[in-house]
Amino acid sequence: MASLFGFKPVRRVIVDSGVMEGALEIARNSHPREFAALLEGHREGDTLHVTGLIFLPSKTSDEGAVMDVLMLPPFTGAAGSVHSHPGPSNAPSPADIRFFSSNGIFHMIIAYPYRRETVAAYTRSGVPVAFEVAD
Repeated sequence: MASLFGFKPVRRVIVDSGVMEGALEIARNSHPREFAALLEGHREGDTLHVTGLIFLPSKTSDEGAVMDVLMLPPFTGAAGSVHSHPGPSNAPSPADIRFFSSNGIFHMIIAYPYRRETVAAYTRSGVPVAFEVAD
């Protein structure tokens, strides 16, 4: 995976269970509209540890979600993003990949019905990537 906060590659991604459960709950509560947030994280050696959600002003609908990333305060530790798809596909759209490419290195898409099994993760270029949830 690409580097974050430096040149060493990230080989492992761990998402805190609270972050995962929070994102799933927000996706369920937002249905059929999409929701979007940034992922807060930090490096621990070659591991990216995702520890929080960062919410920015956004516009959502049943066809998409747009965040105002220019409102992101500096030095927040944004490592990527998470958003929902109200349908059964968790594959990134071309617009998703454009967003991924300039907003961190780890991105999750949660598809309906918004369970852990319907979450997929991708690199900034849209390549599927494995991750773990720390329970």
